Amino acid sequence: MFPSCQSHPADSSGKRSSIAKLLLGVFVVYMLHTAWLLYGFLNTRPCDGSAGELCITSYLTARPRLQMSVFTCLVPDNSQLNLAVKIDPFDPHSTFERQVNVSLPEETRANGTLYAMVYVHKAGVSPLDDSREVHYAVQLTNYITPTHTEGQRDMQKKPSPRSESPVSHWRPHLSITMMSEDFTFNKAGLPSDVRRYMRVSQEGRQMIYLPLLLVNELSFRVRDLVEISSSTVQLPLTVSYEGISLRGFRFWVHLQDVVYSLRQFGFTEENVDEIKETLASSNLYLLVLTALITALQLICEFLALKNDVSSWRKKKTMAGMSRKSVLWRSLSTLLIFLHLLEETSLLVLLPVGLGACVEVWKVFTVFKIQFQWKNSKLHVTKLDEEERKTVEYDVQASRYLSYLVYPLCISGAIFSLAYLRQKSYYSWLINSLVTGVYAFGFLSMAPQLFINHKLKSVSHLQGTVLMYRAFRPQGQEARVWEPQQETKDSMRTRQIPLLFLFSPLRN
Repeated sequence: MFPSCQSHPADSSGKRSSIAKLLLGVFVVYMLHTAWLLYGFLNTRPCDGSAGELCITSYLTARPRLQMSVFTCLVPDNSQLNLAVKIDPFDPHSTFERQVNVSLPEETRANGTLYAMVYVHKAGVSPLDDSREVHYAVQLTNYITPTHTEGQRDMQKKPSPRSESPVSHWRPHLSITMMSEDFTFNKAGLPSDVRRYMRVSQEGRQMIYLPLLLVNELSFRVRDLVEISSSTVQLPLTVSYEGISLRGFRFWVHLQDVVYSLRQFGFTEENVDEIKETLASSNLYLLVLTALITALQLICEFLALKNDVSSWRKKKTMAGMSRKSVLWRSLSTLLIFLHLLEETSLLVLLPVGLGACVEVWKVFTVFKIQFQWKNSKLHVTKLDEEERKTVEYDVQASRYLSYLVYPLCISGAIFSLAYLRQKSYYSWLINSLVTGVYAFGFLSMAPQLFINHKLKSVSHLQGTVLMYRAFRPQGQEARVWEPQQETKDSMRTRQIPLLFLFSPLRN
């Protein structure tokens, strides 16, 4: 007769389902948009002058006689230029490598900087007198804190102030690339990533773009840097060049933008080096395929999380569910999150933190702990007969498992404390616990398997969630990035969602 003031469970579940479908739809639209941009990135349409389009032709079409000059200077465009490398004549389609010794100015040896100015200009003419020269400035020195080996640390009883503060380091390799393809651009559809590097010269009605010059930053590694001391007079510099196509030029420009974005997300230089090595050594089509597979895994991950939370909310009884397994997964995820919290970027921490929150919520659900907001008290619901039988089997399986796991974990922690170098006791404790999680994480399902055997039923498990998670190559623990272990760094870095790599593509 009167409208009900209580909300219906069906309405709330319908709203949650609508939100999940909306998020999934947004993700699919984003993927289609990225695929469209990627198609335009791989297939840039040339200009058709016969159709009345305003075209920009290449300066290299006339085959001018060029020269490449590499200078060193203290400040770009505002200091004396010292010639280091001269290539005359310079063929844009060639590939070469030159090794020279660069004299360091006194300012650079006193913890200063040094730049390289790469010029491509007319042969026999000074680049400062050529109106059609193109140049690119790159820093040959980087300020980083010097690293020492184990023996050097032991010999240095009292570290010097210079070793604690960032000092100037030398970059021994300079990789230069230039677009050597004679491509005619449409002025109205000029790609934004190309426009940044383009200089246009007007000759009457004809527009000519000067050579697109680029220094490949992906070949630069922090581990290759050499510390500059006050007594260093000269240092070797290897200058390499390679002519590339338009597709390759746009590809390298985009990857360098990605590396810059990763630094903004908090990735350390060591982590960025791992990503550079992955990107530089991979084929473009292989990266695209990996990005598509990663997108499929992200969709399955989202659907698995959505169905997992939904099925746990619908559970009316916890019969057949192992409390110990749920508690172990929750503690494992929290320990991994604390382990990564010390020196991992926000991009990696967010999904791990979200998974930890879900696992903690499951612990409250399986133990039937409810928080009453009115009284601000915790209320524990009593167990029925089937749930008490499940708890007995769970305790029995966990007791047998503890006879194996606890002695091994304790002995491993003692060995780590006695023979391995540790930052602090907190770091030792977290590392020991996380090592136990990685080593014995597969045993966390043993109590659940024992309960399934005793009850002779698996109806309490979520088949849909297991189906979606079957598309993942590894479990939650294996997907986590563990920067402190060198042997796992490259594997963790290659599993960063490559969908992120193609997000800033523009036509």
